Amino acid sequence: MGHGSSKSSSSDDSTNGGVSNCKSSTSRRERIKKKLHLHRRRGRPAGSSRGHSKLSSLEDFTGIALVTLISAEMKFKDKWLACVSIGEQTFRTETSDQTNKPTWNSEKKFLLERNGPHIAKISVFETNRLSKNNLIGYCEVDLFEFLSQDSGFDTKMFDLLDPSSSSVVVGNISLSCSVEDPTETEKSFARRILSIVDYNGDGQLSFSEFSELINAFGNQQAAKKKEELFKAADENGDGVVSMDELATLLAVQQEKEPLINCCPVCGEFLEVSDKLNSMIHMSLCFDEGTGNQVMTGGFLTDKQASYGWMFKLTEWAHVSSYDAGLNSGSSASHIVVFDRRKKRLVEEIIDGKIVLSMRAIYQSKVGLGIMDKGAKELLQSISEKQGKKMNSVESAKDIPDFLKFFKDQINMAEVKYPLDHFKTFNEFFIRELKPGARPIACVGRDDIAVCAADCRLMAFRTAEESLRFWIKGKKFSIRGLLGDIPCSNTFIGGTLVIFRLAPQDYHRFHFPVSGKIEQIVNIPGCLYTVNPIAVNSKYCNVFTENKRAVSIISTADFGKVAFVAIGATMVGSITFTKKKGDYVQKGDEFGYFSFGGSTVICVFEKDKIALDEDLLAYSARSIETLVSVGMQLGVSVKKRAELPLPDIKNCVLNA
Repeated sequence: MGHGSSKSSSSDDSTNGGVSNCKSSTSRRERIKKKLHLHRRRGRPAGSSRGHSKLSSLEDFTGIALVTLISAEMKFKDKWLACVSIGEQTFRTETSDQTNKPTWNSEKKFLLERNGPHIAKISVFETNRLSKNNLIGYCEVDLFEFLSQDSGFDTKMFDLLDPSSSSVVVGNISLSCSVEDPTETEKSFARRILSIVDYNGDGQLSFSEFSELINAFGNQQAAKKKEELFKAADENGDGVVSMDELATLLAVQQEKEPLINCCPVCGEFLEVSDKLNSMIHMSLCFDEGTGNQVMTGGFLTDKQASYGWMFKLTEWAHVSSYDAGLNSGSSASHIVVFDRRKKRLVEEIIDGKIVLSMRAIYQSKVGLGIMDKGAKELLQSISEKQGKKMNSVESAKDIPDFLKFFKDQINMAEVKYPLDHFKTFNEFFIRELKPGARPIACVGRDDIAVCAADCRLMAFRTAEESLRFWIKGKKFSIRGLLGDIPCSNTFIGGTLVIFRLAPQDYHRFHFPVSGKIEQIVNIPGCLYTVNPIAVNSKYCNVFTENKRAVSIISTADFGKVAFVAIGATMVGSITFTKKKGDYVQKGDEFGYFSFGGSTVICVFEKDKIALDEDLLAYSARSIETLVSVGMQLGVSVKKRAELPLPDIKNCVLNA
């Protein structure tokens, strides 16, 4: 906690691991009443939040956390802003005055669930740049860990780490976090909606005021039963409904027959099955609508929140836009992925000039026309020359700049050898990791497949789904991907998983399953980029035209599995460290790509694997999931039908 590098347990990070999706028939509200125990302290310290508490039990928790960014202490003077990112939301403070001790006192409420996002990233930016501000320091705070510590204080100080080196402290930040009792949430919500129609301000509703409130909910069935509902709410029979009585009515009715079908603030449809979250959602919306929260929202990542007026101008001119999903047109200016371990959206780092050139080539007929008239051969030649350059002793001097550009994306503490061990850039690029740096999920369970690479992953039950949500090349097919190998028909209608490696990733790939390597077939081809800007282009057929090597692995639990290693621009070399006939275990190293981005595609036979639901869900939204080698991928359908579900506590999901 002190250094902002909180770690959650593997059981918490199961991320719908495909083996633990048990549902209780008991309502969420009743479970919370039984398992959530809040205690209030007497004589709270100065500066602590009134009406909020610490957690003493996390099991099955759902509630609202109030996070306040108070102040920071930096090593130089500037105008500072801070961002907090959790899940798919990012919020930012106002910009401070010129100082080395900025004060914000900016707060934001978050919906917090035990199995949902709970690791908040706090980022601090200096604001002296036109196009974007400069990230100076960050910390990561596990809100559950924060809320569980019974220190007697809601405020703690965290070290801010240098994004280029997590061992360097560049400042510190003070923040507070407290949790709101679900009962308090209901009362707070009742107080807000009561104020809408409480015209005389006495804190009570007459029948006429109550009727107007029911009408405002837009529920026709409830509107027909106003008198019945009023009598039910007026428990003491005094002819008016108090705030507590209204809160009780809403809670009871949410369990039986909800009065509110859609949020009166944002208009979002509320799931009838998710009653407490609906109450929390509306409470948060009312906070937003009344402007009670200081932080500005509407951002996907901290990088988006930190962009200056230059980027806003390009958005206004439709030159670029910031969104998650398919990367085409102006939205191809940024790539946003979901980090599975930290459960939040992050922006992929990529040079702006490269983005513009890829858009010019791959997002237009003209660009691809140029490719067809000799540029393919040029890409091949450039890749070969770049490969030779990266194998030269002189290339080693580029390693520090590479690390600086990708800042917090490369963790040198995981690397097997120190930096001075690498004599060429390619030696560093194909670096090995320390033993245990990538734990393998459910070791000994060959019926559970794992992720094959550190990468951005897309998962689809069929090739047809991949064409609908991700691959826009008109000629893509399983048969086209696998070429003329004898067993290609075995995979028709099969399940497809795409592992895209970016330049900053660990570039060794591993076996997702245990079995025997039946064959490895090399297929010559082009060297298009495997970046989503090209994959999402209707003018390009990256996976079926690029150079690739197709391996077939025979397994006991998944049948045959095709493992396709695909070369890309600057990646002319695919090296295997295993050979035909070898018996392998899931998680074993299979080979590596030399310099550049690259991709692995695994194809499973039809109805042989049940992929993890979270991976399918984000893929259906055209959002890649950031995963690590060894994280759980899916479960054998055959074994799933035969065996009881495994104990997820004994499975390791992430590094």
